[in-house]
Amino acid sequence: MDEEDRIEEASSNTSLRRVGTGSSSDRRWVDGSEVGSETLPFPEFKDVADYSFGNLRRRLMKKPKRADSLDVEAMEIAGAHGHDLKELSLLGTIGIAFQTLGVVYGDMGTSPLYVFSDVFSKVPIRSEVDVLGALSLVIYTIAVIPLAKYVFVVLKANDNGEGGTFALYSLICRYAKVNKLPNQQPADEQISSFRLRLPTPELERALGIKEALETKGYLKTLLLLLVLMGTSMIIGDGILTPAMSVMSAMSGLQGEVEGFGTNALVLSSIVILVALFSIQRFGTGKVGFLFAPVLALWFFSLGSIGIYNLLKYDITVIRALNPYYIVLFFNKNSKHAWSALGGCVLCITGAEAMFADLGHFSVRSIQMAFTCVVFPCLLLAYMGQAAFLTKHPDASARIFYDSVPESLFWPVFVIATLAAMIASQAMISATFSCVKQAMALGCFPRLKIIHTSRKRMGQIYIPVINWFLMIMCILVVSIFRSTTHIANAYGIAEVGVMMVSTVLVTLVMLLIWQTNLFLALCFPLVFGSVETIYLLAVLTKILEGGWVPLVFATFFLTIMYIWNYGSVLKYQSEVRERISMDFMRELGSTLGTIRIPGIGLLYNELVQGIPSIFGQFLLTLPAIHSTIVFVCIKYVPVPVVPQEERFLFRRVCPKDYHMFRCIARYGYKDVRKEDSRVFEQLLIESLEKFLRCEALEDALESTINDFDPDRVSVASDTYTDDLMAPLIHRGKRSEAEPELLDTDVLPSSSVGASVEEDPALEYELAALREATDSGITYLLAHGDVRAKKNSIFVKKLVINYLYAFLRRNCRAGAANLTVPHMNILQAGMTYMV
Repeated sequence: MDEEDRIEEASSNTSLRRVGTGSSSDRRWVDGSEVGSETLPFPEFKDVADYSFGNLRRRLMKKPKRADSLDVEAMEIAGAHGHDLKELSLLGTIGIAFQTLGVVYGDMGTSPLYVFSDVFSKVPIRSEVDVLGALSLVIYTIAVIPLAKYVFVVLKANDNGEGGTFALYSLICRYAKVNKLPNQQPADEQISSFRLRLPTPELERALGIKEALETKGYLKTLLLLLVLMGTSMIIGDGILTPAMSVMSAMSGLQGEVEGFGTNALVLSSIVILVALFSIQRFGTGKVGFLFAPVLALWFFSLGSIGIYNLLKYDITVIRALNPYYIVLFFNKNSKHAWSALGGCVLCITGAEAMFADLGHFSVRSIQMAFTCVVFPCLLLAYMGQAAFLTKHPDASARIFYDSVPESLFWPVFVIATLAAMIASQAMISATFSCVKQAMALGCFPRLKIIHTSRKRMGQIYIPVINWFLMIMCILVVSIFRSTTHIANAYGIAEVGVMMVSTVLVTLVMLLIWQTNLFLALCFPLVFGSVETIYLLAVLTKILEGGWVPLVFATFFLTIMYIWNYGSVLKYQSEVRERISMDFMRELGSTLGTIRIPGIGLLYNELVQGIPSIFGQFLLTLPAIHSTIVFVCIKYVPVPVVPQEERFLFRRVCPKDYHMFRCIARYGYKDVRKEDSRVFEQLLIESLEKFLRCEALEDALESTINDFDPDRVSVASDTYTDDLMAPLIHRGKRSEAEPELLDTDVLPSSSVGASVEEDPALEYELAALREATDSGITYLLAHGDVRAKKNSIFVKKLVINYLYAFLRRNCRAGAANLTVPHMNILQAGMTYMV
């Protein structure tokens, strides 16, 4: 890979100047007793007239040219998001559907390698009923879960074109305030990708569910735990899929190469796994174009071999389309049939990928690829294997390769190995994306992320996760040494993810779609029942390998919940300890110290109010910068925030204080990899535009007052914590909303001229340029979180040890990644939660 095509978030192991950290006595202990009770977490509007007039001002604002962004890559690939693929012609949709073969269906496409071998390891073939019953189970499992559930229902529950567990969670978060972090703002609903339609008042059921989710804390916690559980299962898939796929492909050599035993199978699988994970750092962009043709050739091979076996051995196996053979299968085998049911679930491994990878394609393309290519080819493959087994019942252990014509063995083996590696690659990449989304929503410790391509925003590489997956895969292969035992673990992870998606989609139906109650309940009743049956079947294999995904899921679930729990407590402490505006006014414009030329960027997580760490800087530093900007990097529950809607700006305190708040909003699919110098330039340019827009707003307000002397005037120094930002796109005006003023009433040319000649604006711009020339300093907080002395033992254990361990070993905040050490000041604080 070319060096210039690689952008790395630099290491955070930087030596920083720390202020007030010489000893524990130098730190400020925050326990909630130092701020008056009048400091509220959220603003309250005391005067309805003021609020109404604020709306009027926003409507009168002219929209400036929107070119602001903190996301450098978004400028380079503007319009390249997967969402633009939704409105394609038929030919374009076919082209995209072809590409889905290499990304979405690799895992499901390789399932014929091991499904029947696992099923008939539990149920020996003694009659035709055994074969036809197993085939009927496989056919209807594929028809019910991937086809009926995902293709026709779940794909429609997308979040503006994005799919997956976190996409469903973010969609629910927009309609009901279930997010644990209390940093939601009304301004966020103006992001164009929100597309928010609140439940109508007539549907009391939807409103009742919304109210219950918002008011009952335990429901929020249960919903979060459910999402984290699904995410943990997906990460477990990232461990089991490479091990299962690669080992199944390599097992073909056992009957073809003399002396190729179990030890050779394990060693060769480990070698391929090491090679597979070693090339992850180069990214998939260079070889991605090979994926779709290889998988297309693989599906063609599956269908062709299936037709060949049907015609040669027994075409009457199509009788398995009659579901009555399932009843006969269970009547004949009883307990063993229930055990074999855990093997049947392997035929739908990877079905969740149809929804999780939706953001890169479109609903129509995924539906077309599955119904026209994947589904028929898989049915033909399984029917062909069943036809072969009717004549060769002893070949079940190696059914796939034995059913391949002898002259085609080596070509098919090569294609099968490539297909297994591609299926593993897709699951590894999905794990990287899943971890990144969890980090964006504050549910996973920050890790180093390497972006391997400038053109494709989804291609990332997380070294820690990559090597962890590799070590776990090697351990799984070394310990189990057979695909049968790995399959027992594989099924639990797959069914667990499916059940989580069933619950979340049902909630979407009730809350957002407002589906008829009978239809909404039919969805979990039908599909949830099937998945519950499969889950009970695979849970019987806990002692035979099924414990592996449960251990992985518990491990990652614990990490994610501890991180989210500690982050929420830290944020609540910061909200509680905000500096009051009255105290700032008492300090005056000098802030009780000396103001020297320069810009101070104070990073914090608050979207409202002044963070308490700012008071620590005022107490510790002999002087403070002439311009202060409180920067908050915020992730909102949308997939992608357009770059023109990235910034929210707000003035803090009167104008002579020269203090501002800047909130940079990102979606959970957004990529952040800006250089500090570019970041600073964009920030200063955006601040200048904000000042000009503010001056224009004041000029428009003055013009209104001149034309309507009876109108109540609102002083320019009215401060609420609601962000009124002229830089963002406020959304299209409703057709029912009248124009407030005619163009003849407001002479825009005279207003514009008055703005350009405004001495106050010129003074502020000159002061900003002088501060910029003097340099920019990053003011960072080194926060230590400790549980209060009167806390229960479990909370002390979680916060003081587990959460503290994660904070010490995770990646530092994005602010200091590429910033020169001399431009960083860091102050220490201890938050008592």
